[in-house]
Amino acid sequence: MKTQNYILILLIAFSCSMCNSSKKEEKKSTEKTSETKNHKHDALSAKDSLKLVNHQIQVKGEVEFPLQLTVDSLKKMKVVTIDNLKITGKNGEVKREVKVCKGVLLKDILEKAKIKQEDHKDRNFYIVARASDNYKATFSWAELFNNPTGENTFILFEENGKPVKNGEMIAICKNDIKTGPRHVYWLKSIEVYKVK
Repeated sequence: MKTQNYILILLIAFSCSMCNSSKKEEKKSTEKTSETKNHKHDALSAKDSLKLVNHQIQVKGEVEFPLQLTVDSLKKMKVVTIDNLKITGKNGEVKREVKVCKGVLLKDILEKAKIKQEDHKDRNFYIVARASDNYKATFSWAELFNNPTGENTFILFEENGKPVKNGEMIAICKNDIKTGPRHVYWLKSIEVYKVK
């Protein structure tokens, strides 16, 4: 009789532990699903995308000459042609390839606006490329003016001979390992801030 009770208790304990572990698995699965939903970006309709388009971008902040730039004003600057641009996602997968695109170096735009530096040692600035939907990408002064990144960060206005989609101008850093995080559609402003 004691052995039967002992076995019965063991069976009840085992079934309870199995029940709890399946609840834990269910909870983990639910958490993962909600986590995936939180990171998922819904595709915008063409109508909603049009609402985010800017016909000019502002260059503002710690600059001596704030600018209002349009595609036409960019075309009057030193235009660079980029071949075989790959847009990669957070896992390194190629999301999109552009055979040829045109744009202007971000550092050329900043040199035109002239960052308010007290002297040549005053280099503690960061630059924010901001989109209409408030997506932001940041660059440091050193990255743009003392690093190969400066020769690889562009404001694009043309892809494959046509105006860019998702805004008239796009910011991108070509030499990032994963280009997606600093690929700013619907570019609205380039903001210069001093590190305090």
